[in-house]
Amino acid sequence: MEHRATKGSKVAVVRCDSYERESVSSAVREAVELLGGLDSIFGEEPAFKTHGKNAEIVLKLNLLNKAEPEKAVTTHPEVFRAVGELLHKEGYGNLVYGDSPGSPVPGVEKTAEGCGIKAVADELGIRLGDFEHGTDIEYPDGKAAKRFVLCNEIAKVTGADGSQPEGMIINLCKMKTHQLERITGAVKNTFGCVQGVNKAMSHARYQSPEHFARMLADLNTVVRPSLHIMDGIVAMEGNGPGSGDPFPMNAILVSTDPVALDTVFCTLICLDPQLVATNTACADAGVGTWDDEQIEILLGGVPMQKEGAVITLDELAVKYASREFNVQRSRDFRGSMSMMGMVGKLMNKRPVVIANRCVGCGICEQTCPLENKAVIVREDSAGNRVAAYDYSRCIKCYCCQEMCPERAITVKKSLLAKIVDRRWKV
Repeated sequence: MEHRATKGSKVAVVRCDSYERESVSSAVREAVELLGGLDSIFGEEPAFKTHGKNAEIVLKLNLLNKAEPEKAVTTHPEVFRAVGELLHKEGYGNLVYGDSPGSPVPGVEKTAEGCGIKAVADELGIRLGDFEHGTDIEYPDGKAAKRFVLCNEIAKVTGADGSQPEGMIINLCKMKTHQLERITGAVKNTFGCVQGVNKAMSHARYQSPEHFARMLADLNTVVRPSLHIMDGIVAMEGNGPGSGDPFPMNAILVSTDPVALDTVFCTLICLDPQLVATNTACADAGVGTWDDEQIEILLGGVPMQKEGAVITLDELAVKYASREFNVQRSRDFRGSMSMMGMVGKLMNKRPVVIANRCVGCGICEQTCPLENKAVIVREDSAGNRVAAYDYSRCIKCYCCQEMCPERAITVKKSLLAKIVDRRWKV
């Protein structure tokens, strides 16, 4: 499969201080124009050459779970609106939206409704695609994954099912932390192209951050979104991607290169891009680049535009990065420490239940990808239903933490790990 060229990857970073409708619309429009406009971006895509502006465009959102927009869990409805309106204005009318949520129980439509997305989609006449059912896709060239079960809409639009591509994908990702991969951005958001329960099976199969990242590199090669638009107006820090805290980053990021975009995200939060496994795995696979000499940053918005049109990653870090953003910046000893027996075990982090928040809903147990569950809900000595772990089974995929609706699961580091973190800050 042909890889996207990475030399000279451009990332537009446009200042946007609120979700006020006109502000978001202006920021999205400016960012896309900085990259040359929609026709230029789509111009070389096979489906565009065949169907022109009648090609189907899938707006692939982050719909992790039903959460109010202000919680910064999902793509904000106003960002979705701005992209939809821009596409319509430019003559693209065949629009579809969707995602495969973290839990298949509520369904895609109910999840979209709970996130405020469905109301905007109905208003703009954007239909919900088939993200409930899957198509088995063989990928013999995969380095980590030889097959995927893709959502039907994704398989059809990309031609991954062997048919001619019917359209393109715009990846509307959210700027958030992630307990397994440090961050979730453009690269990780494509995981929602995998259908339903197959995502949980992937967590069981690809357990380490590095192995999971190599699977995501294969996935990004298969689905290959044409454009990535990151909602970083209010990001999520800390216990992400579902239970963290909102943090204003005041920016819309846009690129055709998901690795370059995630690298700029890392730079804005003072995180070394090389410590993010999804960056390095995707760069090795030819999906994109994290090399600062290969990335051009195009600034927009006020006051960013006053600083000049093009700057480097180093200049971006000096002028706009935030070290206050809560993300794991310490170097990861996973590879070397795992060979050191008891010391390695003492370095591990693990999910922990905050008992006074747990309501015993059982979503953590349902979400655990293991057949022999590592977390179960049971009655405690007081007769309350509460989640409890068997750490001998836990693979530390953090699916339970990711999907807990009560923010009742956090990730705890040992005292030794905290001491080492302080010593090895980057």
